[in-house]
Amino acid sequence: MTRMLLNGDPVGFDLDPETPLLFALREAANLTGAKHGCSDGSCHACTVLVDGRPVRSCRQSIASMEGAVVTTIEGLSEGAGHAVQRAWIEEGVSQCGTCDPAFILSAVALLETDAAPDEATLAAIPVRCPCGSGARARKAIARAARSMAAAAPPTGEGTARDMESTPEKPSD
Repeated sequence: MTRMLLNGDPVGFDLDPETPLLFALREAANLTGAKHGCSDGSCHACTVLVDGRPVRSCRQSIASMEGAVVTTIEGLSEGAGHAVQRAWIEEGVSQCGTCDPAFILSAVALLETDAAPDEATLAAIPVRCPCGSGARARKAIARAARSMAAAAPPTGEGTARDMESTPEKPSD
């Protein structure tokens, strides 16, 4: 039995330990957001988050996921509430939908480490889109980054530390 936290819930898979995570997700857990695209890991359509990092689920055995925190597109947010999902909709990125979950999860992981990725960083996301919506995807990710930055609480304003280091103005 392989145990993990899947979309916030403890789950145990009683499958062959060498079963690819992708097939455990799709067939045993009925989570079909991660797609089987290429059979060799090059398309990245099967990307999920494992401990916050994008991972090709077709290339990982469930045994290697023991104790991991796995997030699929189904567990990212309720009602497409994540900023990346909202930007995806607002920019009209989707065409066939095969790469959407992988792109979105890869973008979420990227924005956790780089709040303002440049065009080269966005272009380096390895998800392959057979429909050619990569440019719209990059635009949506940049939009999500701006949205997340605007929603973030300001740093350094009104904290006790700032008040201690700010000289008081003399009163008249």
